[in-house]
Amino acid sequence: MDNQAEVREFLTSRRAKITPERAGLPSGSRRRVPGLRRSEVAALADVSVEYYAKLERGHLAGVSPAVLEAVARALRLDDAERAHLMNLAQAADGSDALTRPRRRATRSYTPHRSLQWVLDAVTAGPAFVRNGRMDLLAANQLARAFYADVYASSGNQGNLARFNFLDPTSRRFYPDWDQAADVAVAILRTEAGRNPHDKDLHDLVGELSTRSDEFRTRWGAHNVRHHGTGTKRFHHQAVGDLTLAYEGLDMAAEPGLTLTIYTAEPCSPSEEGLHLLATWAATQDADPDTERSAIS
Repeated sequence: MDNQAEVREFLTSRRAKITPERAGLPSGSRRRVPGLRRSEVAALADVSVEYYAKLERGHLAGVSPAVLEAVARALRLDDAERAHLMNLAQAADGSDALTRPRRRATRSYTPHRSLQWVLDAVTAGPAFVRNGRMDLLAANQLARAFYADVYASSGNQGNLARFNFLDPTSRRFYPDWDQAADVAVAILRTEAGRNPHDKDLHDLVGELSTRSDEFRTRWGAHNVRHHGTGTKRFHHQAVGDLTLAYEGLDMAAEPGLTLTIYTAEPCSPSEEGLHLLATWAATQDADPDTERSAIS
């Protein structure tokens, strides 16, 4: 992925989102850009127009953290966007290869048996490990049952982004499909900033951009986000509607991987749904004729 193009498009897209009113500037009556002008961002960041224009052309190599923070404040970046800008600057410097812990390739990743023990110890909700490309790498029994639709098609390759954009079943599984699609792309875009030389990620983005207009449009928006906690709605083929809270935990022993656990509000219909899902999962595992893909 071209880092300069990524920087240019990210900064341009963020500038277009900030109205003069939001930045505390007079709006005026003759504006040719949807957001702030470069000169206005430069003034807010206390740098010259020429210098900011250089940054927006994609030249972040050697830029000081103080300047990056000033630009982030001028553009009203949130925490995820600020972190993304810092990652882009690291990649431009070439320092990311030296400072970022090595990430394991998906194809060679085998979960340590103690990790599987931890996942299997979670019995009240789906628990799984994914990477920044949204590959499902390890899961407990409930997560395998929860994502049965993902594993049902070999074309999904155990990848949540492929499932979201290329598998029609996803529109049933995610009642709020547009929101799920936005989140998936934001996770991939965030990973692209952290790990711009990941060939598997580059190939995945290319595949999805070629095969899905919905993905390509969202990818061009350059939105990023931290995806640590929240609530989502699902519709499972066997147990119906589920509203689940989730917590995502970065794995210190495996940089770049996230452990996610879904749970339901106590005494809610969704908690009962998870109990039914556990029963369904046990039945599926006990039936040798059931077609079910296993996690590789």
